[in-house]
Amino acid sequence: MKRRQFISTTIAAGGLVLSPSFRLFSLSQVYTRNQLIGKGNPDLRGESYLTTMHKDTAIALQKMRGAASQEGIELEIVSAYRSFQRQKEIFERKYRDFRSKGIEPEKAIEKIIEYSTIPGTSRHHWGTDLDLIDGNAPRPKNVLQAANFHGQGPFCKMKEWMNAHAKEFGFYEVYTDEPTRKGFKYEPWHFSYAPVSVPMLKEYASLDVKAILSEEKVLGNEYFSDAFIKKYRAENIFDINPLLK
Repeated sequence: MKRRQFISTTIAAGGLVLSPSFRLFSLSQVYTRNQLIGKGNPDLRGESYLTTMHKDTAIALQKMRGAASQEGIELEIVSAYRSFQRQKEIFERKYRDFRSKGIEPEKAIEKIIEYSTIPGTSRHHWGTDLDLIDGNAPRPKNVLQAANFHGQGPFCKMKEWMNAHAKEFGFYEVYTDEPTRKGFKYEPWHFSYAPVSVPMLKEYASLDVKAILSEEKVLGNEYFSDAFIKKYRAENIFDINPLLK
């Protein structure tokens, strides 16, 4: 796999800035359909959903963890790589639950995608994205809530540190609290390793999402109209932190 040295560069005004030690996969790198939708990736390393990730993500995370630990912060993974099958199970469980309550299919899908992705469309399929909390802080019952990362929340110290330093290691918040952003709700715990996820997103853009969901027989796929897929792609897949595009 060819790589090139990623010299400290700014991509457009206020763009992605990384130190010379980082290497960015060539944007001409070809990823298979299965790699992009979470059905196998030779670059993954790890034994569980808490440890499996792209090998370069793992190296960068180890360095970032070391730096954070010097400030008394333990970067704990809540979720790392998620396979297509695992995301399919999550999506379909929620879909069945909403339908059992009498919620119409289209409305059930809308409720699911407030936070959860449709299988085959999750950034967690790439092994580049991590949900993180501070393992040294008091653990609330529901850890992945925005309130835990602000005000008097237990993960405020970690969030402040990540805001200041995550980019030094190639990590960027994906679903920001930018008021004009659409799609998935704000996730202050979700960070992506840009040197790998940026080129993967560019490759992903060429996939026919509707055809994939039909081929994979995702429950409820008959309600994924052309208009729905167009909106979902624009808002949920591509309306993210601009530094990750």
